Amino acid sequence: MNKLAIIGFGHMGSAIIEGALGAGVVKPADVAVADASAENLGRAKALGVKAVSDNREAVKGAETVIIAVKPNNLSELAAEIRECVKGAVIVSICAGKRIETLKELFGEGAKIIRVMPNTPALAGEGMAALCRSENVCDDEMEYVLGIFRSFGKAEILKEELFDTVTAVSGSGPAYVYAFIDGLMKYAVESGMTPEQAKIFSAQTVLGSAKLALMSEESPQKLKENVCSPGGTTIEAVKVLDERGFEEIIRDAAKACEEKSRKLANA
Repeated sequence: MNKLAIIGFGHMGSAIIEGALGAGVVKPADVAVADASAENLGRAKALGVKAVSDNREAVKGAETVIIAVKPNNLSELAAEIRECVKGAVIVSICAGKRIETLKELFGEGAKIIRVMPNTPALAGEGMAALCRSENVCDDEMEYVLGIFRSFGKAEILKEELFDTVTAVSGSGPAYVYAFIDGLMKYAVESGMTPEQAKIFSAQTVLGSAKLALMSEESPQKLKENVCSPGGTTIEAVKVLDERGFEEIIRDAAKACEEKSRKLANA
């Protein structure tokens, strides 16, 4: 069994380990977690994994090391563990940190997998993009893919698309929450309780998303299927079209992608 270490056991780090354990991709005895927070270490220990505050102790003997710290802490962490992770696959979920940057931090010969996950991983419905350095073998890549597919979906993409991934799936949940919030506020204004408004609004988005994934029809066609001529839905869609709803979404995603590029080049 592959020995796995993860540094950083915040929301995303815990989602990764809980998903991998739940799917049987890893066993508790083969996992080590490092975090500076006593509370986070307590949550890790409750899963039956090794939990320590010493980063070097956590990565000792690990074949795969997941870096789940804030991007501004990456350089300091790399300097601390660089000599301890030689030969291991380094999996980084640090936003904006490219493979070339990671090679500079961990050594030119380091085996790097870059991942862009998103927060719905916390609900077991994450979407992750992965790319790898040239010296990561297929078996190593498949192992890491298995981890991220244990709590959602994961696909291999070219690194040059990662800024687009940030705009679509990385930051996309915020756009969806804004849409849900708008529906909820209208529902409450119209007489629903906040609890009812949340259920009706969020479940509608959840069901629509599931249908979009299951159906062979495009989202555009699915939208048309709901819009009966002379019906109620088409009146709502007319307002969205008049206000430029699709253009707003496109412009928002573009702004996000441009910011992601700037951060990566900083």
